Order: sequence, then C-alpha cells, then structure tokens
Amino acid sequence: MENMIYPREKYLSKIRPFYDSDVVKVITGIRRSGKTSILKSIISELESRNLSDRIIYLPLDKRGYKNIVTPKQLESKIEERIHDSGRYYLFIDEVQNVRGFEKVVLQYEEEGYSVFLTGSNSYLLSDEISTKLTGRYVAFETYPLDFREYLEMKKFFSKTIKNNVYEEFNSYIMEGGFPKALEFDDFSAKQLYTSQIIAEIFNKDVKTRNRISNLALFERVQSYIINNYASPFSLKSFHYSLTKAGIKAKIATIKNYIEVLKKAKIIYECDRFDLKSKRSLLREQKYYLADLALYFSTNVNNKLNYGHSLENIVYLYLVSNGYQVSVGKIGNFECDFIVRKQNGDYAYIQVAYTMTGNEETKEREYRPFREIRDGYPRYIISLDLLRDQQEGVRHINAIDLFLGKEAI
Repeated sequence: MENMIYPREKYLSKIRPFYDSDVVKVITGIRRSGKTSILKSIISELESRNLSDRIIYLPLDKRGYKNIVTPKQLESKIEERIHDSGRYYLFIDEVQNVRGFEKVVLQYEEEGYSVFLTGSNSYLLSDEISTKLTGRYVAFETYPLDFREYLEMKKFFSKTIKNNVYEEFNSYIMEGGFPKALEFDDFSAKQLYTSQIIAEIFNKDVKTRNRISNLALFERVQSYIINNYASPFSLKSFHYSLTKAGIKAKIATIKNYIEVLKKAKIIYECDRFDLKSKRSLLREQKYYLADLALYFSTNVNNKLNYGHSLENIVYLYLVSNGYQVSVGKIGNFECDFIVRKQNGDYAYIQVAYTMTGNEETKEREYRPFREIRDGYPRYIISLDLLRDQQEGVRHINAIDLFLGKEAI
C-alpha cells in the first residue's frame, strides 16, 4: 500500500482547476486524514503532463527535512531545486513546522509559482497566515474517508468487502475513515492506531501550540465533547455540572479549550439557526466529530448509538460536499439540519436510524416540517430500505445517499 496512492477524486476535482494558478492552494484537515496523499496524487497528475522537472516537493515532517525550521532554511532548500526562471510547482507538506513561512511562500507566489501547502490544523488558516495571504489563497478542507471512499479504497487495495453493504457500514462506523487504518485487518489494531492518532494530535497540535493551564480540566472537556457528539451542548449547563462536582473552572477557560479542539480539527461546531427570527442562536451548539473512530477508540463501551452516529456521518457528508449546515430551531421543535446548497437554495433534513414500526418516531421526525412555511424541499434520511413518503417529505436511504445513488 505504501507505494500505491488511492486518488481521492472528491478533493482532486475541486483542486484541479487551480493547478496552474499562482493562487496559493492550502489543504487542511485533521492530522492523518490523507492530505499528503492528496498532494502526491496532484504531483502524479502533473508528472503525467511531463512536468517532473518542474516539481519541488518538501515534506517537512520527514527525515532529511525536519531540520528546516526557519524561513531562510526553507528558502535555501527551495533554491537548490530551481534551475531556471520558468514556473515551478512548489509543494510544502506540514508547512507550519517553519515559523514565519508566509514571507517565503508569498515570494514564490509573486514570481508566478504554483504553490501547494498542507497543515494538520486550522492554525494554518487562522491569524498566523490568513491576514498575510488575504485574497491570495484558496482553502480546501479535507476529511477522513467518507463511506463511498472507504469502500472504493478497500477495493483499490484488494481488501475483502462484505456482500452486505449494511455490515460494511457498521464496520465503517466503528473503524472510522482514517486512510492508513485500512492497512490493518484486525479491529483492535485499527483502534490502537486511531488512539495513537489522538495522542499525536494532542502532543503536536494541542500541547505545543496552546497554553493548557489546567490539563485535567482540558481532558475533561475533551472527553465530554467526544462522548456527547451530535448532542446539544450548553456551555452554561456544563459549567454548572463542573461546579456542582466541586471543579472550579471559568466559562472563558472552557470556551477556550473547546476552541483548541476545533482548531485541531477534532470537532466541528454546528450553529443553531432560528427559522422564525432568521437569526443564529448562540446557545446550545452541537459538536460533530471529524471521525467516529475518535469516539470508539477512546471508549471501552463500543455499544453503537445509531442515531447519533448516523447524524454525525450525515453532517460530515454535507460539509465535505460543500453545503453550508446549521441546526434548525422552529418554535419549540428542532430540525436536525438546515442546509444551503451552492446555488443558494435551502433544504431541511431530519436524520433517523429507522422510521418503521414506531408511530411516535415518525411523528417526532415529521412534526418540525409542519412548522416550516416556505417551499424548500424537506428530507428524512434513515437506514430503512422501504421509504415512508408523507406530507411532501422525501425519504432517502442513507446508504444510497452516501454512495451517490441519491442526492439532496
């Protein structure tokens, strides 16, 4: 598997129009989500255009490159590879390892080079770089494998695929979508690998870049958010529960620790939107995991919560396909997702494990839709094979959606 690279067309198709542009291409996402492989796929495509002698690739986290830590050292290494004044394609992997890299990058961008950068977290797109590259970069957020990629990658590497796609989906939920985990056939090995990813994220993306004044509190916040993914989170209520347990903590500190988790791409925050007032609500956000393996690899109890797991996967499907997503509040009811499509149209989505055999569940899922007065489409996404089409609501099978057989 080491020398073979599964081409993630989902992302390559978005980046490809910019291959020959001098706009800086920034590829970001949680550590070990496959950013380096995407870079190597781009390099392979450029090599197929006979551009091998125009490519400069610097993996700053690999042997022979780890000593490049200053802008001067970075520039010197690049200059070693330049032989004439023509355009070069410059790839810098884990660029945040060089503090102050921005000036070097802009220097080559101004000379018309096509520059590609990767970083393991959103510090790459925060104050460290965004103000200096304003209007001169495009960002591509990458995620661990979605279910379709998970199956395609298993096929690509000749891994056994179960005949029952629902069994494969169960495995995907438990194993997660970190690409390298597919190398291991043993489930416990996959979990061990993922738990080490979390340790690596904490050591490289959290501890080294943040002042964690209260490590015990930080770990408590991280554990609570991960264990309550896809559930409403109230900062005030969480603070109250800590106080009641005799743990002293400032709300500002808790909020800062949540921001640390977001910047490390461990979690994504989904805002609540009030359909009646047309305003965002600051209370009770929901947090979704970058990958469900973050939960299953850190918990002894691997009992599957299909409702929250499916909701988390639907959220990742939506954001990774370019939808703007928020949680909808409609009076006293909640709609799992309000999505805005790239053409500006909206859609409303409810997610349920199943709609069969339980009238109370059906009523709970349909009820918020009755409060919506506009004509935008409404969907229920579940794992049911039989569709429950009522009241103008379109019922979609989740597997069909993830595999591209259905669309929002």
